[in-house]
Amino acid sequence: MADAAFRSFGSDNNSGASPEIIEAIAAANSGSAIGYGDDPWTEKAEARFAEVFGEGSRTFMVLNGTGSNVLALSLASGHGQAVLCAEGAHIAVDETGAAEATVGCKVLPLATRDGKLQAEALSEALQVLGSVHQAQPSCLSLSQPTEVGTLYTPAEMRELIDIAHRAGLRVHMDGARIANAAVALGLDLAGVSSALGVDLLSFGGMKNGVAFGEALVVFDPELAGRAPFLRKALLQLDSKMRFISAQYEAYLSQNLWKRNATAANAAARRLASRLERMQGLELAYPVQANALFARLPPPAIDRLRAKYFFYDWEGGLVRWMTSFDTTDEDVERFADAVAAALAGS
Repeated sequence: MADAAFRSFGSDNNSGASPEIIEAIAAANSGSAIGYGDDPWTEKAEARFAEVFGEGSRTFMVLNGTGSNVLALSLASGHGQAVLCAEGAHIAVDETGAAEATVGCKVLPLATRDGKLQAEALSEALQVLGSVHQAQPSCLSLSQPTEVGTLYTPAEMRELIDIAHRAGLRVHMDGARIANAAVALGLDLAGVSSALGVDLLSFGGMKNGVAFGEALVVFDPELAGRAPFLRKALLQLDSKMRFISAQYEAYLSQNLWKRNATAANAAARRLASRLERMQGLELAYPVQANALFARLPPPAIDRLRAKYFFYDWEGGLVRWMTSFDTTDEDVERFADAVAAALAGS
């Protein structure tokens, strides 16, 4: 069993919350407030999101990332329709079929290169439009970063979004780690999403220092008008929303999103620089955000797992994640443990 005294590199979900977030929750825990989002904290958080993404956007606090994705896809798709995504996308393989079960759509994964959906594959998938025998594509869902930690450049993202829009599809971005993507690309949060034409953004914070709750940002006015009712119907309307909202007001107003993501990305680069020099270990994808995917001998994996918790991945890989609070000491200790595992000790 992994040693609990060692920081887990299994997931950025495993880290705690930033002190600023805990302080924001505690500050919101004062007296009573009207429930279901009619409170001052939610008003401030929604205003902060509007400052970040523009006055035409509307933000809806939700309970979790899967709920945000399902709410987004329920706005953009339905029975007899299809959501196109990259193979390995979270909505396709890690949400227990939630979109298909709840929305009634079909989720269709398409071929990728380094985790990124290719324009050719998207164009080919759109050839079924008009066929009564095929689920009709109504939405394109893109993850940024991808599920293997790689990044779409703005040009790559714009090309895919333009293809989708020309075909009449809405575009959803799964931004569970959007802060890591923005920092890695040197852009602000709007620059990696709404500025490129995204219609719906699942905005994540729990992997970057937020304790609980996420958000759906809607840029299409027609979809935004339907969102409050679907949020309630899909069990994502929190009665004590002030505690989610207070976190995001602090997360955005204090530039916490950027500081945390910068630290996590830097820790991943430090770890990658150590691992790249090790014999018997291969990094399968470029390390562009805070995820590392490695291939190493199974006996070494077993030895390392005796000390550290982490996940196996498709293709015989393992995944290691850094977090906002990963220290240099954490990185060095883990890298030493990997080296020892490769050496047979």
